[in-house]
Amino acid sequence: MGKRPPLPGLRLDKRHFNALDLSRLLAACAVLFWHYQHFFVPPVEFHFNVNRPKVSPFYHELWWLFDYGHVAVQYFWAVSGFVFAHVYLADEGARGRFWLARVARLWPLHLLTLGLVAVLQATYSGMNGTEFIYHHQDMKHFVLSLGLAHYWGWQADQSFNGPSWSLSTEIVAYAVFWLLLPGLRRSPTVLALTAAVMALALFFRKAPDGPVFTCIGYFFGGAAVYGAALRGGLRTGVLTVLAAGLTVSAVWMGRSLHWEDGATLAGTFAALFGVLAIDTADRSDRLAAARHLGDASYGVYLWHFPIQLGLVLLIDSVLGSRGIARQPAFLLFFVGASVLAGFASHRWFERPAQRLVLKLAGRRRAAGAVAA
Repeated sequence: MGKRPPLPGLRLDKRHFNALDLSRLLAACAVLFWHYQHFFVPPVEFHFNVNRPKVSPFYHELWWLFDYGHVAVQYFWAVSGFVFAHVYLADEGARGRFWLARVARLWPLHLLTLGLVAVLQATYSGMNGTEFIYHHQDMKHFVLSLGLAHYWGWQADQSFNGPSWSLSTEIVAYAVFWLLLPGLRRSPTVLALTAAVMALALFFRKAPDGPVFTCIGYFFGGAAVYGAALRGGLRTGVLTVLAAGLTVSAVWMGRSLHWEDGATLAGTFAALFGVLAIDTADRSDRLAAARHLGDASYGVYLWHFPIQLGLVLLIDSVLGSRGIARQPAFLLFFVGASVLAGFASHRWFERPAQRLVLKLAGRRRAAGAVAA
């Protein structure tokens, strides 16, 4: 039986968003700069403030990455909402395949890096009497991490492969998207925007489990942008004006009001609109070379902390001092190694693992059909 044609009016004619793909890789790299300060955290059992301007190479040129690279996580969430709307709204059979596709895509690499970090953290703890950066390395947090449920409100704090906390919150956003999918097909912009506003309102009002609500808000904000695009409301000129206006708003909220959350929200969607403006202007597909660069972003994001922890163990054992991390060449090495790991992981582990999971699931369904 052939694949069903897409549902009418629910998918943009532009199949690939090349600039958006490239932006995912750049966002993953931004997180690396924020986490670079980990190299300068000594073996302590409490939060340690790093003087980033003093120790970070290229700080004066790239201060905005070292100080604000963490907000790339919110951008990831917004992009995910846009991409999910693009992929699933027009797919009539999406709800039946949704969770299998998510498991096949996310869990293999998550489980691999989780196990690796557990081993590396045990080694670090054995050498120093405490854990590196993320101190909750117990059975409770390990079990929660297995199911990507380790940032749903039951946790004491980030644990094991700490950056995966954002994936944990995104699983909840996926669940809400799956539940709302029939309604989103009828009214994608209104329903997605309503979900985004409600979730962000709970976050801004300091509701419990704020990270989960933040993720849902940004995710459905991205889905609402896609809904508006379906109605023809997001042409290049409109996107450019929106990007510029939100950029000014973000700077004003950050510098004048000192409202970091509001500045992050405005800046995130300014970046999304700006990237989409580039994509809509690229009618001849001149950015096609960037099409698959975003595939490495998941690997870069999950591999960079185990790489960092491995480097710290090596430096502490061989050199005894982490002063080498102040060298520009070391920063370039860390970022380059993480990016290469992302590409290698996608090609030689993530894609084969994804195919294997889907193949095993297909065999199980076939066996069940025969038994029935």
